[in-house]
Amino acid sequence: MRFRRAITFEIGIAFCAAALMLVAALYWSSKEPSVETRDFSVTYLGARMVHLGMGGKLYDVSEQRRLKTTLLPHSEPLIFEHPPFEALLLSPLAALPYRTAYLVWGALNIVIWLALPWLLRPYAPLPRDPLGYFALWFLFTPLGAALFAGQSSLLVLLFFSLAFISLKRGEEFRAGLALGLALCKFQFVIPLALIFLLRARWRVIRGILSMASLLGILSIIAVGWTGLANYVQLLSAIASHPENSSFGVAVGMATVQGFVHGVLGRVFDHVGISLIVSLISGVLILSTAWQWKRASHSGLERAEDIMFGAAVIVSLTTGLHMFTYDLSPLILTMLVVLPIVWGGRGPLRAMLAGCLILLWSPPLYFALLAWHHIYLLFPLLLLLIVGMMKIAVLRQQTAVTVSGVGHLPEGTQA
Repeated sequence: MRFRRAITFEIGIAFCAAALMLVAALYWSSKEPSVETRDFSVTYLGARMVHLGMGGKLYDVSEQRRLKTTLLPHSEPLIFEHPPFEALLLSPLAALPYRTAYLVWGALNIVIWLALPWLLRPYAPLPRDPLGYFALWFLFTPLGAALFAGQSSLLVLLFFSLAFISLKRGEEFRAGLALGLALCKFQFVIPLALIFLLRARWRVIRGILSMASLLGILSIIAVGWTGLANYVQLLSAIASHPENSSFGVAVGMATVQGFVHGVLGRVFDHVGISLIVSLISGVLILSTAWQWKRASHSGLERAEDIMFGAAVIVSLTTGLHMFTYDLSPLILTMLVVLPIVWGGRGPLRAMLAGCLILLWSPPLYFALLAWHHIYLLFPLLLLLIVGMMKIAVLRQQTAVTVSGVGHLPEGTQA
C-alpha cells in the first residue's frame, strides 16, 4: 500500500512539474518577438476576419494579406487555408489581442496534452512504469511543435484517440462523430474515411457524414456559398503549387507527395508527380482496407488495434498537406505498436523497434528540419506501415495455427 502511494505521489509530482514547465515555456514563447511568425498567426487571421464580419472575403488572398499587414506586420507570408467552420468557432478568440489569444489557445492545448496520457493509459499498458509511460509523451517532438506553433494537431490527436476508444467499445457511430470533429484537418480524415468505406463500416461513415453536415452548415454561416467556392479554388491552387512557400513547401512534408516531389521533382512535371502520388496513395489505402478487413474476420482484438494504427499512418502520409506538428496522432500508433515489440525477438520486431526509437528521438526531427529534408521521414513511416501489416497477417496465421497444432511462429507471440 505504501509503495502504491509513493508511486501515485511521484506521478502527481511529475504531472504538476510537467504542467508548470509547459505553462512557463508557453508564456516565455508568447513574449518572444517572433511570436507573430508562428502558425497561430494564420489561425488568428481567419478567426479575426470572421469576427469582423469579413467572412465572405475569408479566402481572398489579397484581403488576407492586407489585414495581416495591419494586425501582424512581422508575420510570415503564410495564408489562411483552414476550413471556414474553424474560423467561425474560433472567432471569439479573435476578440482578444494576439498574444493573449495565443496564450489561451496554448493553455487549451496543454490541457489536452496532459489529459491524453490518462485517457489512453487503459489501452497502452507499456511501459509498465507510469513515469516511463508519461515521459514518452514528452519525448515525441511533434507534440511540442504543435503547442508552440499554435496548431490544432493536438485536437486532431484527441479526436483520433476518442475514435480509437469508441471502436474498442464497439461504438462505431460515435467513432465516426469523433473523426468528423477532426475535419479541421480534413486531409487526414478523408483517407481514413475511405478505408472505413472500403471496409463497409457504414455506422462509422454515417457518423463522419453527420458531423461533416453540421460543420458544413457552420461553414455556410461563416462565409456563404461564394466563400465556399473561393475556398475550393484556393485548395486547387495549393495542390497545383507544391513549391509555393505561402502554401507550404512539399519537401517540408513527410507525405507521399513530399517524398515523390523531393526525389523526382526535377524529373517529372506536376502532372507526372500527381499521377505517381495518386498511384502510391491508392495502393496504400486499398491495401490497408484489405488487411484490416482480414484482421476483422480473424476476431483478434490486437490485430484490429494494429490495423487502426497502420490506418492512422496511411491517413497522415496520403494527406496532401502535413508538417512536423501534424505527426502528433502518430503517437497513438506508436503506443499501439509498443506492446508488440516490448521484450520480443525476431527481425520483424527488431525493425519495428528501430522505427519507434527513431520516431521518439528529437534529434532526428531537428536534423531533418535544419536540413530542410523532413520528407525523408516518409520511408521510415512506410517501413512502419509494412511492418505493422505483416504483424497483423502473422497474428491471423497464428490464430489458425494455435487452433490446429498449438504452435506460435517466432516474432508473433503476444
